[in-house]
Amino acid sequence: MKDYTAKNIRNIGIFGHGGEGKTTLTEAMLFNAGVIERVGKVENGTTVTDYDPEEKKRSISINAAIAPIEWKDVKINLIDAPGFFDFYGEVAAAMELADAALIVVGAVSGPVVGAEKAMKMCHKKGKARMMVVNQMDRENANFEKVMEQINEKFGPSVVPVQLPIVEGGAFKGYVDVVNQTAYMFDGKGEKEVAIPANLQSEAEDFYGKLTEAAAETDEELMEKYFETMELSKEEIIAGLNKGVKSGDITPVCCCAAQPNIGIATLLDNLVKYMPSPDMVPARKAVDAKTGEPVEIKMDGKFAAQVIKTVVDQFGKYSIVKVYSGELNSSVAAYNANAENTEKPGTVYMMRGAKNIPVDKIIAGDIGAMSKLQYTKTGDTLCDASAPVKFEAIEFPKPCISLAVTAKKQGEEDKVFAGLNKLLEEDPTVSMEKNVETGDVLLNGLGEMHLDVICAKLKNKTGVEAQLSDPRIAYRETIRATASAEGKHKKQSGGSGQFGVVQMKFEPLTNGEDFEFVNAIVGGVVPKEYIPAVEKGTREALLKGVLAGYPMIGVKATLYDGKYHPVDSKEVAFKSAARLAYKAACAKASPALIEPINCYYITVPNDCTGDVMGNLSSRRGRVLGMNPVEEGTEIVAEVPYSEMFKYATDLRSMTQARGSFRYEFVRYEDVPANVAQKIIEQAKKDEEEEE
Repeated sequence: MKDYTAKNIRNIGIFGHGGEGKTTLTEAMLFNAGVIERVGKVENGTTVTDYDPEEKKRSISINAAIAPIEWKDVKINLIDAPGFFDFYGEVAAAMELADAALIVVGAVSGPVVGAEKAMKMCHKKGKARMMVVNQMDRENANFEKVMEQINEKFGPSVVPVQLPIVEGGAFKGYVDVVNQTAYMFDGKGEKEVAIPANLQSEAEDFYGKLTEAAAETDEELMEKYFETMELSKEEIIAGLNKGVKSGDITPVCCCAAQPNIGIATLLDNLVKYMPSPDMVPARKAVDAKTGEPVEIKMDGKFAAQVIKTVVDQFGKYSIVKVYSGELNSSVAAYNANAENTEKPGTVYMMRGAKNIPVDKIIAGDIGAMSKLQYTKTGDTLCDASAPVKFEAIEFPKPCISLAVTAKKQGEEDKVFAGLNKLLEEDPTVSMEKNVETGDVLLNGLGEMHLDVICAKLKNKTGVEAQLSDPRIAYRETIRATASAEGKHKKQSGGSGQFGVVQMKFEPLTNGEDFEFVNAIVGGVVPKEYIPAVEKGTREALLKGVLAGYPMIGVKATLYDGKYHPVDSKEVAFKSAARLAYKAACAKASPALIEPINCYYITVPNDCTGDVMGNLSSRRGRVLGMNPVEEGTEIVAEVPYSEMFKYATDLRSMTQARGSFRYEFVRYEDVPANVAQKIIEQAKKDEEEEE
């Protein structure tokens, strides 16, 4: 591949809902650009960008993949992003790599949730975007209907620059709205023809809308338009470019990727309308030493950010976007986040699974480096003489947690070591040990997401992990007051052990877990043994009297006891305290309690009824509803035990438009019927362990 300047580069992310043909479209573009000789198929696992074994097995995109092509003296870095919502961490990475988005919409399905999310992300990130109505070859394809739905959802600023010519139900050609010409596909290319009579009026109408939209981007164009009601073709294109760059205009094209119809024209339009890296705002950065904002210039000293990390059997590759200067094999990149310098190494251009060595990566381009020792996703690599830090990449937060264990006994260390390596690849996955339950929790964006992580572990390391519902950190408490004596007496030759305590246990109402009160009068229990009584009680509280869960909310008062001047020891009073605890708390109306979380659930307005009904079925209490930009925020308190896989169910109820966050608020009594099952299971588990 020849050298390109930033002006002749386009970084295009391909976004949209799952199943709309993004990977197939990418494949068609690669074929038209002469990169591949044969078009691969998703279902056969033969595409360039779906190269991971799990992608081939499931016939879906899981990872964001880069596929650079050359088209009419322009380098286009195509970034094929997944459409399934479990893999939106990869979508976030693709959005950071891209300077502009091509949003794929199905000619039958119309603009579904994936398109909505992509448009919102573009708006939030200030990215230019173009839409393409794909699958025009399908039965029941309806461009006019899809455009109506698009304008209803996204407004009149989304305007077609092409109109499809459909004859006998088949996609035969298109009208170029800007040039007011038409082209028919003849199997070898395109042939210019007159605009069909049935599309003449529509073509003129959209030409007027495009002219008006172009005029609104510039005061001079607006003045000329008001005076003459006309603009030249060059002025329209210039106005459209400006409007696309600012996000005020979203052009719409049409194509059929599977039979490779209209792809060449789509590539022409990407080059014509999408901004080059030197046209987009510079990425925000601060001076690594002072924290003060700095301006990043393309012709400045080297500065890049690691947007994505790929781990394979050959090692680790860091995919970087260069924002300033250039990266080559002689550059010893300074990691401003880790405050360490990486060794110079080979620089690559990535195309799917292939790593192609290149001489350099210039500002505005995307490339990769291998075997970086200190670097992880999001880190800034720069010139040590001018250290900067780019703003952090915002990845989705995990919303589902499942317990992960080794499938084969004895492979625990291998499983957790392998998972830790995979965490480098995916910032939306995390792993933590729940100290209370002992579970190791794997956190991610959905059940499929975590399943894929475990499948990748098996593919890359040969060890298998299994997922299960995590154990709940239940607690026990008491609801009444009771007293009991604890007596520890041991005589087996030599010095004995003797200690007696009289203790009262009562509910603690101040929100604390435990309070110990020394009410001994007259030295019936010498003061040197009082700490042992408290320590023994604290140790006993770690195991409740119902199901063995820690006991909280207890006030213990030591009010009487006995000792022996020779045989009394600390260990005796610790044991006596444990005996008093067990006897008293068994009589003090012990209760099993469960963690209650407060959930803040944002859903579209038309989904509130379904979501609230579902929360009620989970023993939830809705506390309130607040209007928000995305619809309605439902605030509800729900037992954590009912919400393990809520992310999956909420996605289903809201067509993936819903989101939630939560926080722990308190413990509450478990309903009697539920508590009985938990207690029986705990006793069964204890018997099995014995």
